[in-house]
Amino acid sequence: MSIYLTVVVKAKPEYQQEVKTLLYSLPELSKKEDSCIQYDVHQSLDDENTFILNEKWESLDGLSLHNEQLYSKEFFAAFDKLQEHPILYRSK
Repeated sequence: MSIYLTVVVKAKPEYQQEVKTLLYSLPELSKKEDSCIQYDVHQSLDDENTFILNEKWESLDGLSLHNEQLYSKEFFAAFDKLQEHPILYRSK
C-alpha cells in the first residue's frame, strides 16, 4: 500500500528564503531513498510564504525510515522557528 502525503508549509515571512532553500533541497535527497516514489515541492503563486510538498512512499515503513534521516530530522527541528502553523494532511 502506497502512502501519499501533502504537506503545507507556511513560512514566517522573515524566514521565507531559508525555508525555500531547505524545502527545495529535500526532493534530491529523498528520491535517493528506495521507498520514495515521488517528492515534489511547489511554492504558491498567491502567497510566496506558502509551500506544498507532494510525496508518495512505497510503504509506511519506508516513510518511517525517511523520517529518521538526518536531513528529515533537521527539517522537523526547524518547524517552530521557520513556520507559522505546521499542518499535515495524510491519506492512504
